[in-house]
Amino acid sequence: MVTRAALETPWLAPVVVAVVVAALVTGLLLRDRRGTTPVANTDDLRRVPALRAWRVRYRALRVGLALAVAAAAVAAAVLAARPVTVQERTRELANRDIVLCLDVSGSMVEYDEQVVATFERLVEGFTGERVALSVFDSTSSTVFPLTDDYTLVTTQLRIAREAFAAPTSDTAQDLFRGTAGIEGQASLIGDGVASCTLLFDQHDADRSRSVVLATDNEVWGDPVYDLPAAADLAVSRGVVVHALYPADRSLGAAAPAALRVAAEGTGGTFAAAQDPDAVPAILARVQDSQLAAMQADPEQVVTDDGDAWVWLLYGAGLAAVLLAWRVRA
Repeated sequence: MVTRAALETPWLAPVVVAVVVAALVTGLLLRDRRGTTPVANTDDLRRVPALRAWRVRYRALRVGLALAVAAAAVAAAVLAARPVTVQERTRELANRDIVLCLDVSGSMVEYDEQVVATFERLVEGFTGERVALSVFDSTSSTVFPLTDDYTLVTTQLRIAREAFAAPTSDTAQDLFRGTAGIEGQASLIGDGVASCTLLFDQHDADRSRSVVLATDNEVWGDPVYDLPAAADLAVSRGVVVHALYPADRSLGAAAPAALRVAAEGTGGTFAAAQDPDAVPAILARVQDSQLAAMQADPEQVVTDDGDAWVWLLYGAGLAAVLLAWRVRA
């Protein structure tokens, strides 16, 4: 960020200063002696100490008056020219889109809380990334779409974390609303991944697109998309899926193996959901391998900066009035 002082109409200040200087010089060279009467035999008066002191004070008052008027004029000229402070800010915008995609079936709520809590902390370091949150069970519900409004993001993540911490609360019911749209079915993982994939927009833009998926990959029902088909959809749209799996649960080898194959098939990773370093590692990988920074046009922030000149004008004007009164006296 570059900061500099400037004048909106810079030509005005030197013009006024030149006029003031010319007026002072003219006044000194062409003193108006009208109204003075020569008096003979007054040379001795010049040696009277009281008169000499009076003349010194008088001349000092006149010089002070001239300087005060000049300072007031200069301050007024600068204020008329409008002094401003110009800040040129060059913003580096990250073109990453990240969708947090959470399986909210009963077996995953505990792990979802851990994932959201970690993500909530990491959002504080984001600089331009767009984030979305989608939750799913038999059907999907978008909590918030892709946005870089981090106030909204952190607020919604906090609400989601509190909901996962108390799954029977009203907050949780609000969060889960819309995720149980198919009766008798649950954890339709492929449909959930497909819905998260379809949240990405700006398809013609050169953007990085990543899904952070937390699921146990235990399907109960008949999804429209099975997991391999959802992974193929993600690849076709340039989306990388990073999977988080609850490794401390005994669900057999088939579910985590299939989830690993699907995630790594999109170019993503596979990690334990309860690992506190998993989400930071995923985001670090996204930043290192998929970040493309777009240098935005510099933006100029112009703010008025005339306070010092206003005080100078007030002070010089008051001084000029007082000195003029003393000179006249």
